[in-house]
Amino acid sequence: MFAAIAPRYDLLNSVLSLSRHHAWRRHAAGLADVPEGGRVLDLCCGTGDFARELAGRAGPKGVVWCLDFCEPMLDLARRKGPISSGAALRFAAADAHALPFGAATFDVATIGFGIRNVAAPAQVFREMARVVRPGGRVVCLEFALPSDRVRRSVVRLYERTVVPALGGVLSSRAAYDYLATSIEGFARPEEVRATMAAAGLSDVRTSALHFGGVCVHRGIRSCI
Repeated sequence: MFAAIAPRYDLLNSVLSLSRHHAWRRHAAGLADVPEGGRVLDLCCGTGDFARELAGRAGPKGVVWCLDFCEPMLDLARRKGPISSGAALRFAAADAHALPFGAATFDVATIGFGIRNVAAPAQVFREMARVVRPGGRVVCLEFALPSDRVRRSVVRLYERTVVPALGGVLSSRAAYDYLATSIEGFARPEEVRATMAAAGLSDVRTSALHFGGVCVHRGIRSCI
């Protein structure tokens, strides 16, 4: 499914979010607090937009590893080229449940709009915590349903009708039907925080964006 939608993925992101997805990634990258010259891991990197935002913050002495299990997505990310005055980008096809890196390898690990799509989110968070150094950050950017009933109803209506319709015109209706159902079936923000804490992260916090329709969850790797 992801291979099939890869050619129109960036276009649909911009159309369906009214180009707000760039601001969401910038906000999440800010909460990642990437150090100058830092080592960053971005899981489920897709076409690389989040990784590129992180690379700009890491600077020319840094490195950002971009991992995804979908080769066509990785190919599109590679084609975008390097970041001016940004970190080196490295790419690998890998399973987020079993990362090919040693413990405490990275300063930051991120996942943007990907945790809904993995088989075992708790295992992925454990792996992210494992590969981040003590005191480093784990950041998860993901869709959510607003807690307010009215806003939640509006979001659901948009996701059940407009999203699949536009997805069908520009890419694959089935894929964007899946997007809507996966958001509705995904864990609530408090459940995500609990899962991250159980993975070994402390001071887990959630920042709500887009009227609660998007959340950034951030945790710090425990030093003990």
